[in-house]
Amino acid sequence: MNYNKHIQNIPQNLWAVINKIDELKGRWIGGAEINPQALGRLKRSVLITSTGASTRIEGAKLSDEDIEKMMHGLSMQKFADRDRQEVQGYYELLNNVFNSYDKIPFSESSIQHLHKELLKYVKKDELHRGEYKKTENRVEMINEVGESVGVLFDTTPAWLTPKEMQELIEWTKEALVPKEIHPLLVIANFLVEFLNIHPFQDGNGRLSRVLTNMLMLKAGYAYMPYVSHEKLVEDNKAEYYVALRKSQKTLRTENQNITPWLEFFFNIILTQAKQAIELLSKENIEKLLSPKQLLVWQYLQKVTEATPGEISKATKVARPTVSQALNTLLRLKKTERIGQGRTTRYRKKEN
Repeated sequence: MNYNKHIQNIPQNLWAVINKIDELKGRWIGGAEINPQALGRLKRSVLITSTGASTRIEGAKLSDEDIEKMMHGLSMQKFADRDRQEVQGYYELLNNVFNSYDKIPFSESSIQHLHKELLKYVKKDELHRGEYKKTENRVEMINEVGESVGVLFDTTPAWLTPKEMQELIEWTKEALVPKEIHPLLVIANFLVEFLNIHPFQDGNGRLSRVLTNMLMLKAGYAYMPYVSHEKLVEDNKAEYYVALRKSQKTLRTENQNITPWLEFFFNIILTQAKQAIELLSKENIEKLLSPKQLLVWQYLQKVTEATPGEISKATKVARPTVSQALNTLLRLKKTERIGQGRTTRYRKKEN
């Protein structure tokens, strides 16, 4: 299968979107440089939102509030119905991906294992968890009450599925390593092909969104756990289905064209990146700083400029901690440095 053909001759407007996404990626500051407690709270909130959205796209009916209550009572909870079983599996799997994506290899056996984990609480899926489909399936559009409102497209026949999955995964792995093809193009192509193959009897849509998070994190888009990708897809569900259908009906034909899918996917990722950067805005910055970083920031807002020593003395924050806080504020473009060496001073940056 020549997947490279799908992503040749990309329209200029899509390159503009990719470049904007990468510019925002460069501005995102994650991990320990911002208050880890604040990021932890944000991640927990996104886990709830993403789990609710991803399972509702496939017809589940639990609200985010239901899911939050359910997660607080995990030890006592008996997952009696299918919605609850599916939600539990998605929540745990996405949490594992957020925390350990760098330790999960991208391989056929990993994808089968992730599928097994996704459905591990779902009684009806016991017999085919982690195994490719044995019978044919179709992609159907599901409405708000969980009913199919029509077949979008037929998928790869069951007998061809192992071969097509092996080819797709090998191509994706090879394309991601040398970075000759932009990783966003590789990921988008993997997703449209994965959903076209629809390799498992059930859970393909949900698994595709878990894999989206994993591949994006592996490619360095570190904001994924802090803004829900799944919620943005849910909010644009009709466009999601239309883009998939338009692109997938051209696959395996002479005029393959996945541009509708690329446009949809990149615009969702761009919105996600913009929302992530908004978390670093003036209004939100104080929520993301640690208490000592916040003292330094608040002091700089009161004075014209100051040396690290003056800041340390005024705030009673240790000098090395002041330096770390100033570096964080510089990266967040909240402060600017004046001078060099021992005369270096810092001041609040005017927007």
